[in-house]
Amino acid sequence: MTKKTDLLIRAVGKQSLWLIAVSGFAFLYLPIIILVVYSFNASRSNAVWRGFTLEWYQSLLVGFDSGGDRIPPELLWDALRNSLIVGTISTLLATIFGTAIAIALERYRFRGRSALEALLFLPIIIPDITMGVSLLIFFSLIFQLIENLTGIYLVLGLPTVIISHIAFNISFVAVTVRGRIADLDPAIEEAALDLGANEWRMFWRITFPLIFPGVLSGALLAFTLSLDDFVITFFTAGVGSTTLPLFVYGLVKKPISPAINAISTLMLLASLILVISSLAAQRRQSHSV
Repeated sequence: MTKKTDLLIRAVGKQSLWLIAVSGFAFLYLPIIILVVYSFNASRSNAVWRGFTLEWYQSLLVGFDSGGDRIPPELLWDALRNSLIVGTISTLLATIFGTAIAIALERYRFRGRSALEALLFLPIIIPDITMGVSLLIFFSLIFQLIENLTGIYLVLGLPTVIISHIAFNISFVAVTVRGRIADLDPAIEEAALDLGANEWRMFWRITFPLIFPGVLSGALLAFTLSLDDFVITFFTAGVGSTTLPLFVYGLVKKPISPAINAISTLMLLASLILVISSLAAQRRQSHSV
């Protein structure tokens, strides 16, 4: 094989890789770009562009039509409120538990540590539908047991959604925070103990300020995942606990209104802001090490 032939093969291979990469990104992101663009379309049809308008965003404040039904704005705000309640509470608790687990796994050796590590990765690797079904079965069994023992009848609602989101968010927070803890020099904490600080004061004065960027990054990631989750919420939500993704899904089952594009665009924007904030926190974390 001549040198010229070898260079030609390499050039063709490089172009092929670029083509595959561009095709892959286009397949993933082109539908999202189209959705955002048509959220400003003056036409009710997504097939025809009739000019720029903010009408569909304004309709979110006053109500809009979907499949012949009038959707009052109160339903949208109730769904948004539920999403924020679930996201805030689940993020707060998942961050506390996830940070504690990360510290325990990285700083201590105990029986069952390997099993806990394996269990920690399960919510990350198993399909959402599997976790959603398993949580639904879990709640059904627990509710049946409580009813048999106490006579109290429990149903699915916001508490079950919050518990479900905590269950899968703990893993993401723990993995993020653990990476930060692994970069810390244990000698810093040992020096604080040698100077007379107890473990509690050492944690709040030394450890926590140093791992805070990782904790913040994990919390932002957890809130993003909670805000966008549909599958697990679908299986664990009850009457009166409709979140924003479930609300949008209910609208999609009818003839699609352009207002759905506007809602989806705002959700996308919120997710991007949170993800970018999380990445920025991780970058500050890596620079400060």
